[in-house]
Amino acid sequence: MPDQDADSPGSEPSPARGDLRAAYKTNIVVIGAGQAGLSTAYNLRKLGLQPGRDFVILDKSPEAGGAWQYRWPSLTLSTVNRIHDLPGMQFADVVEEGATEVRASVAVPKYFAAYEREFDLPVYRPVTVKVVCDRGDRLRIETDRETFSARGIVNATGTWETPVIPAYPGSERFKGRQLHTRDYRSAEAFAGQRVVIVGGGISALQLLDEISRVAATIWVTRREPQFRDRAFTPDDGRAAVAIVEDRVRRGLVPGSVVSVTGIPWTPALKAARDRGVLDRLPMFNEITEDGVRWPDGSEQRADVILWNTGFRSSLDHLAPLQIREEGGGIVMAGKLATQVSRDPRIHLVGYGPSASTIGANRAGGAAARELAAYLGLARAAKTASLARATTPPMP
Repeated sequence: MPDQDADSPGSEPSPARGDLRAAYKTNIVVIGAGQAGLSTAYNLRKLGLQPGRDFVILDKSPEAGGAWQYRWPSLTLSTVNRIHDLPGMQFADVVEEGATEVRASVAVPKYFAAYEREFDLPVYRPVTVKVVCDRGDRLRIETDRETFSARGIVNATGTWETPVIPAYPGSERFKGRQLHTRDYRSAEAFAGQRVVIVGGGISALQLLDEISRVAATIWVTRREPQFRDRAFTPDDGRAAVAIVEDRVRRGLVPGSVVSVTGIPWTPALKAARDRGVLDRLPMFNEITEDGVRWPDGSEQRADVILWNTGFRSSLDHLAPLQIREEGGGIVMAGKLATQVSRDPRIHLVGYGPSASTIGANRAGGAAARELAAYLGLARAAKTASLARATTPPMP
């Protein structure tokens, strides 16, 4: 059992301790059990570290699957960006190959749950990390349940919990509905209405395509969308990641990957273009009671404004650690830019260049190895493993 000042996770803290909650001690806390968190946990086990004694995995969601379990029903395996295999287990081992019309919100959680079982990765859920504070040579992780004390953390909380809706004049007086990508369930909810769809990313275009079949749509973006006619190659991917990595290593806020790679002309987008759906307008500058208004005074009536304006990294619980620069970015270091320069005990996986399924896999491995080495855990785990292997059984 790990060294601890309280009972194991899941038990009630002792009321005799008053307001000072006892902390469950471990070496590493992994916050988040999506692709990045599971990859990290797998690699920690591969190094010889044991769940509970050496590391604990916390997850906010009630079930396995990370943010995938909340995606809209029409997002199927045929429409989603490629889902990369987690290390050690293929997606096809769990979800039948060719099952393209299966909902991503069903298939991916099924895969993640099987992965947790296969590699004995016990995830403590649902538990929400409220705040992480510096306590000298340890970090205190306070949740809505237990409190943990760790020597290091790997933060893998992604972005789903922090949608971005930009402020525009008049927003508060709009009589219609304002929604974000994460609120979307189906196009039928907008049937017969006028919908302003804001954003030039892949999600915005998918929802524009779907909603335009049942409603009148107005598509607006801040910048002219950049479409690409040629296929997206591995070299393109590496180049895009390199640009984002350079930004975070310099402490800048990560940029959008789509702004680097462009949007591929899929058959669905070509069909939408032929239907006249992709007639893009520049961004409005004001929201009225009944719609939106442009600088030249022209207006469009709207029942709904659907903001497909992205997400930001869910890092508010790390605020007391003061890892951000004045401009809002974080200076990142390490082999794959997962280590926080201001505090090497903290790794961010799924941030910046690792904010993709394949990026999260590689970054999870790098973060696990670098943090374990920094804390001296890899050597200790190897020594303990050798000792167990050479110790004769008790008579």
